[in-house]
Amino acid sequence: MFRLEFLSTGVLISALLASSMAYAHVDAVQAARLGKDLTPIGGERAGNTEGTIPAWDGGLAKRVDAYDSVVGYKDPFVADKPLLTISAANADRYADKLSPGQMAMLKRYPKTWKLLVYPTRRSASYPESVYEAVKLNALNARLVEDGNGVADAKNVVPFPIPHSGLEVLWNHLMRYRGVGIKRHFASAQPQINGDYVMKKLSDIILFNQDVTDNSKSNGNILVYTLQSTLAPARQAGEITLVHDTVNQVNTPRLAWNYAVGQRRVRRAPQIAYDNPSNDGLTTIDNNDMFSGAPDRYDWQLIGKKEMYVPYNSFRLASKTSKYSDIIKPGHVNPELLRYELHRVWHVRGVLKEGQRHIYKQRDLFLDEDTYQIVVADHYDNRGEIWRVAEANTINYYDQPLVWVTGGATYDLISGRYNIGGLANEEVPFDFNASLSPADFSPGKLRQDGVR
Repeated sequence: MFRLEFLSTGVLISALLASSMAYAHVDAVQAARLGKDLTPIGGERAGNTEGTIPAWDGGLAKRVDAYDSVVGYKDPFVADKPLLTISAANADRYADKLSPGQMAMLKRYPKTWKLLVYPTRRSASYPESVYEAVKLNALNARLVEDGNGVADAKNVVPFPIPHSGLEVLWNHLMRYRGVGIKRHFASAQPQINGDYVMKKLSDIILFNQDVTDNSKSNGNILVYTLQSTLAPARQAGEITLVHDTVNQVNTPRLAWNYAVGQRRVRRAPQIAYDNPSNDGLTTIDNNDMFSGAPDRYDWQLIGKKEMYVPYNSFRLASKTSKYSDIIKPGHVNPELLRYELHRVWHVRGVLKEGQRHIYKQRDLFLDEDTYQIVVADHYDNRGEIWRVAEANTINYYDQPLVWVTGGATYDLISGRYNIGGLANEEVPFDFNASLSPADFSPGKLRQDGVR
């Protein structure tokens, strides 16, 4: 089921490397495999022996007409039909290709939850400039400060041929999602009966291209985010500014809030770790499946496995799917979801002795073709599965790049969930926004707030 190996070379990686920070970048011979027997960002190019996972053939080609004003991003696989349906009744048959959290969801909602499994389409693709930067990272990037930072890296996947759990995790944290972005999206936290209030937000995001250039004033900044609340009315006008750093030891995450009633900008150190968000259904570091500092956990590279995961979620993202179609009691409407068999990296975070967090353990499953965390299981301090998160992604193939188009975190105890990143009823994302670090200063935050 699991493999710890240099992919097709068959050379086993010692589990001890998971805790070693000295070894990171690879030599020129290994780096030359990128774009050959490995994909340009390090996945296995070949399919599996059973033929149920095809070879990667370059993914979706860039198309300027990928987005349609009526349907949103056109579904390249609209003609596909489900190969099988996994339900509570037959889940045990497929347990080796599901996470414990996915199995728990099927048992929690035996009458309404299911996984519709479609043919596997390895659609991931990125600009050629990203592939070139990843190859440079393979030769140069390294972990620093016990793995809490990365040095000598471009702001794309730093470790395409990873040796440790932390390297795989940093691949997720630094995966390519564009440079300057403006987006509108929505989230909700339904009650058990399905009632919900939609929250509307807008973001501007700048991924710093000088991410580890310490000769520049912003050299340690990984990403700038300025988020404004548009609705509901009682929260409208609130603004949050975050500077996420690439070396969390030298400079922890910096965050500020603008509160409308006070008309003041305040530092917001609570925007970190396990502080609650989304009506208490998630933690701050649940954002983007995992974000922020990794220092409270020991991260183990368990290996690689084949798994049924959310993928090519164009139906969920379609403008023909309204929020009322998507949001149902207990979980997202499974008829709008698409699962495929893919190879994933399995990384386990175990809370360090003496550290505090509401999750004792978190198991992350990352798609080999994107390093996007697609499934995450979260365990409470009794060692029981508590929350299960899934990221539904599409290739925004007018760019091209892969990103979330609706992520859900399910609380198995309360029966409620958080669904975020929906843009079905919003204006399209702008992936070519002209932004600079000056747009993300605390002073600018107050100017925007009082405007």
